[in-house]
Amino acid sequence: MVLHNERVTARLGKDLAEKGVLSQSSMKTALAALRRFVVLLSAQGNCRVITVATAATRDAGNGARFLQQVADLGLNPRQISGEEEARLSASGVIGAFPGAQGVVADLGGGSLELVRIKNGSCKRAVTLPLGTLRLPALLEGGQSKFSKRVSKTIADSGWQVKADEPIYLVGGTFRAIARYMMFQAGSPFDDPHGFEASPRDTLLACRRLCRSATPPAVPGVSLSRLAGVAAAAALLAALIRSTKSSRIIFSAWGLREGLLVDGFTAKVRQLDPLTEGVDAFVESMGVDCQLVDRVLDWIAPLTADAGTSPLLRASVALSLAARKIEPNLRACTVLDWALHKRWIGIDGPQRAMLAACLVAASNRALPAAVAEIAPVVKLAEAIGWGLAVRLCIRLTSLAPELVEASALVPAEGKLSLRLTERAAPLATEPVLRDLKQLADHFELVIATVES
Repeated sequence: MVLHNERVTARLGKDLAEKGVLSQSSMKTALAALRRFVVLLSAQGNCRVITVATAATRDAGNGARFLQQVADLGLNPRQISGEEEARLSASGVIGAFPGAQGVVADLGGGSLELVRIKNGSCKRAVTLPLGTLRLPALLEGGQSKFSKRVSKTIADSGWQVKADEPIYLVGGTFRAIARYMMFQAGSPFDDPHGFEASPRDTLLACRRLCRSATPPAVPGVSLSRLAGVAAAAALLAALIRSTKSSRIIFSAWGLREGLLVDGFTAKVRQLDPLTEGVDAFVESMGVDCQLVDRVLDWIAPLTADAGTSPLLRASVALSLAARKIEPNLRACTVLDWALHKRWIGIDGPQRAMLAACLVAASNRALPAAVAEIAPVVKLAEAIGWGLAVRLCIRLTSLAPELVEASALVPAEGKLSLRLTERAAPLATEPVLRDLKQLADHFELVIATVES
């Protein structure tokens, strides 16, 4: 849960390549921001503060002196090594993508970190002097020389990427490239976290960005960030060519989140991030997660993976939370939840399935642009979840005792609705209409409404 998120671009490493020191103006900007942060933090009361310094202060001749000025503010900064910086960024990716295997490439202002992740841990890390603030000087010799230099830098480090390994890209400038690609493709999503692209499509986008005379206008990306996109695109293109990676995946989680993930207990590490995130969200709206479990059990006869799918559970939980939304706002709100809210542990096709379930439960149609994201069979599965949840809501108004007093029974091509004697009066015409729609979706025939 994010309580406050604030960022100041101080460009501490802008003079490193040429002068080897932090500039006075950058240090002044950074210290002014940190003084503000100290006041904000002190007003929050007792809280744990983690302050780390990365490549710029690590490589600058006056880095230690600057960190002493930071310490004088009461922030106790910790200078981390290049290897530790890479490992922490990888920890953020591991937390954001359960089961992630491949290579993490974290692009910061002063350096590019590469680290291999496998089975929830980091296997090898290296830091390279290829940060965004160093790239313009490296590009002065032209794209061809730059690409060769990047390849040589990677090769000299002894780093190798296997052809079948995906690359997880971390850093604000990489995410700006993802937003550009999404915008150009007319994607219904606007959160770059989890966005996946083929190496070919990514190279084409990088080529367009490198050839553009002026930075493109991209919704949600600041002008200061766009100014460095072309150089980062040149680096990304060289990285893809030299590593021959199979998949490109963008991550919003990196070093900052990795610092938190590093402190997780083994038990917490085993939790599913989508389930935990959705449960916390719906509980804040007054939805009892035990009720979510009851409804999951109720629709289980029509689902193949009831109780085992985080996506199914999230879809049901959010469908119940949608009842808390004013009816005339419900359709657009649930689509915002599915398409735009940052959920961790979910990809684009799964977001489309989530949207399909939520709009079906709200008796709305899925937008065509979203329907193109996931396979038809998967969308049909999710729509089935939504129709089943809608019937449960219509029948029981989600009163726990009424959910327990009713059951769906599919058998031999037929669908029965079983009710206790007390619940029998619930089977009114609107309920039967929803029951028929559900049966039709699963190509079943309504057998009986039994009591």
